[in-house]
Amino acid sequence: MADTTIKISESVRDRLRTLAEERGLSTRAYVERVVASTPTEAERAERTARAVAYVRAHLRADLTDDDVREAQEWRAAIAARQVGGRR
Repeated sequence: MADTTIKISESVRDRLRTLAEERGLSTRAYVERVVASTPTEAERAERTARAVAYVRAHLRADLTDDDVREAQEWRAAIAARQVGGRR
């Protein structure tokens, strides 16, 4: 196992410790788990392509690329808290 040092603010370090402790993990184990479970852009694109192919094959053969783009834009707006939140 390789050792790596990163510079982060004290508040982020403290938050990492708290999050790890809440899960019964060391900070190192928590960081490893989070990084290992976060997909890269290439992995996300592959996952999206598989999902679109499945939907077209089993649920909605007429799903268009515009439908997919619109859904992605809608998801991004939700993630950015531009829609879907309480007012």
